[in-house]
Amino acid sequence: MKNMTDNFLISFLQKFDEHPFDVKLHGETYHIGNGTPSFVVNLKEDIGSKELLTSTSLALGEAYMKGNLEIEGDLFQALDNFLGQMGKFSTDHMKLKKLIFSSQSKKNQEKEVTSHYDIGNDFYSLWLDKTMSYSCGYFKTEEDSLYDAQYNKVERILKKLYLKEDMTLLDIGCGWGYLLIRAAKEYGVKGLGITLSKEQKKKFEEQIEAEGLVGRVRVELMDYRDLAKCGETFDRIVSVGMLEHVGREHYDLFVKNAEAVLNPGGLFLLHYISALREHPGDAWIKKYIFPGGMVPSLREMIHILSEHNFYTLDVESLRRHYYKTLLQWAKNFNSHRAQIEEMMGTEFTRMWDLYLNACAATFHNGVIDLHQILITKGVNNDLPMTRWY
Repeated sequence: MKNMTDNFLISFLQKFDEHPFDVKLHGETYHIGNGTPSFVVNLKEDIGSKELLTSTSLALGEAYMKGNLEIEGDLFQALDNFLGQMGKFSTDHMKLKKLIFSSQSKKNQEKEVTSHYDIGNDFYSLWLDKTMSYSCGYFKTEEDSLYDAQYNKVERILKKLYLKEDMTLLDIGCGWGYLLIRAAKEYGVKGLGITLSKEQKKKFEEQIEAEGLVGRVRVELMDYRDLAKCGETFDRIVSVGMLEHVGREHYDLFVKNAEAVLNPGGLFLLHYISALREHPGDAWIKKYIFPGGMVPSLREMIHILSEHNFYTLDVESLRRHYYKTLLQWAKNFNSHRAQIEEMMGTEFTRMWDLYLNACAATFHNGVIDLHQILITKGVNNDLPMTRWY
């Protein structure tokens, strides 16, 4: 077993030494860090210095997708140990400019969003729970199932919104519609969901029909930028996991459009993946998973919201809940792995397995966070003075 080498890849990996691991390459085993290795990286081929320095994330991610890089041991555990050191990754923002800073035009953003969410309802239904919720759950107990967590999450959001019968509720980025259907059935609200995904709209419309909510809940293909001119206003707005697709240049525009359709004193709950600081995002995620995706920081959103006369009532972090949600998704995904591989191909399957486990690891390490912000348009003195929870 070796510790030193002239190979650039091995030398590059030496700095990721917080958790010991081994690298197998060309018949040799190299040890990184001190102590017993917690996992082994097995490489069939070398990875060049140009690739590693342009984007460490892309170089290693693509090697895994293509089967050139294998992990001996638990994939999540390896990623959990490694991705906590993402600050040591290399990214050449000039070379990756078109990938990292993609166009935020309506046409391009629709294309980027549908490339992820229109993969197919059959695919998502294999590993999501029966609510088809593709966002962070809320685990009240260690024994909660994924379904329990998603049920709890929606219950928590709806209670935070202080809904009353016949209120109007807008869901920006409504997904497959579970939240709005719950709101209509349990609180008697009238709801509108907007999405850019035709697959989601189709499934949501089927659910509206099945639940007997035609005339009370509806869904439209609409860009958030068209809200200000839609001719409607709402008592409440919710947006779960959509802000990440807006892009830093358009956060203000997003808030401006929400403000335009929210009634005075109305509540807006914004649930989104967040970051401690502002950064442009990960190259591998942007190329293969969420084209154009960008994670807002908490502080920049608080600043923008205050500029539009939104008063912040509550901020809650659900970071560890998302970590648990992603591990559940990864478990479900791999329990259907053979079916997914037959449906989507080996490289796609390895890519999504890596995505789900890597995201769980980044949440666990605090690389990214999840925040719910509850705000009012202007002052609202009619709400309870204490938090219901």
